[in-house]
Amino acid sequence: MRRIAQRLADRALAVAGGLALVCAALAAPYVPQDDAAVLERLPIRPGDALGRELRELRARLAARPDDPEAAVNLGRRYLRLALAEGDPRYVGYAEAALRPWSGRNAPHDVLVLRAQLRQYRHDFAGALDDLAAAAVSDPNDPEVPLQRAAIRLAQGDYAGAAAACEALRDKGQPLDRTGCTASVDGITGRAESAYAQLSEALARASGSTAGQKLWVFTRLAEFSLVLDRPDRAERHFKEALALGVNDQLLLAAYADFLLDRGRAAEAVALLGGWTHSDALLLRLALAEKATGAPALEDHVRSLQARFDAAERRGDKLHLREDARFRLHLLGDRERALALARENWALQREPPDARLLLEAALAADDAAAARPALDWLARSGYEDPRLRRAAAQLEAARR
Repeated sequence: MRRIAQRLADRALAVAGGLALVCAALAAPYVPQDDAAVLERLPIRPGDALGRELRELRARLAARPDDPEAAVNLGRRYLRLALAEGDPRYVGYAEAALRPWSGRNAPHDVLVLRAQLRQYRHDFAGALDDLAAAAVSDPNDPEVPLQRAAIRLAQGDYAGAAAACEALRDKGQPLDRTGCTASVDGITGRAESAYAQLSEALARASGSTAGQKLWVFTRLAEFSLVLDRPDRAERHFKEALALGVNDQLLLAAYADFLLDRGRAAEAVALLGGWTHSDALLLRLALAEKATGAPALEDHVRSLQARFDAAERRGDKLHLREDARFRLHLLGDRERALALARENWALQREPPDARLLLEAALAADDAAAARPALDWLARSGYEDPRLRRAAAQLEAARR
């Protein structure tokens, strides 16, 4: 079984970062104007180690199609690929591997993985149902409260998230428990304490994997931004990037950091080639708009096709990125605000609050921002960017 902290990192990517990733292959095709444009970055080649690993895992499942362990091993590998590469086709492959088992009587590991896959698709109710069944089949598995905490954080239920973290007191590793509680504290007005506790926990941890370190460095960078310490945040971002691990949450967070500071050319260099991920292509296009890059038109057209196709399918994974796309690249303020409000109904994390505040400001509709303003007051979230936007909206209401 993978180390739990890496699993928490995976679920944070699937939920918090909110990286609503919609596959380019599912969207309407487009013809790029530039022959040098990168259409897709393929992570798997037939002869490489990853390709061999997947072939072996598929062969084991084909030989034992009723073996849940073989199905879960393949499904977990596909999920890690989806989270690392931003390609949700792999989530579909993982779901297919688990298809022989359904309902609450499925094997424990199937329930846990299925909860992750449902969480990825923002089926939070279904994921929690699977976790409830998994808690009965193995009350001592720390994976269950970790997943439950990640979902409650995405829903803005901080009491529920804290209770899930408390359930780890006699389970898992110290770094896992500290990471869980720090994730709650960092949003609820205790970012300084969260930063200190997580820094100390990483220093005490022995044998931490690259995935664990990446997750911790990314959280430390985020807490630093909440505390208005951008220089320290950048140091942690660079520590995470230096690990050489593909991670969509890290790339998106660092790209946003660069964009917020007017360093769009660096964001273009960071994200070049990541056009298959909607979340990263969006940020690449935002950076290209700021730099006047010639690829912008093609990338805007591609994003438009993807989001339109997702809307036709009734796919809700795209809402955060779609709203930001329409606000900052299309200038469609009314549609952007409608999407930001719909997104807030599904997930209520800091990036969702910021999006709703910015969309309401752009549309000159202070009343529409009330849910995010209430969340900001209730949570105690300290981020100065959101506080400034909230102050502008409150001033507009007077």
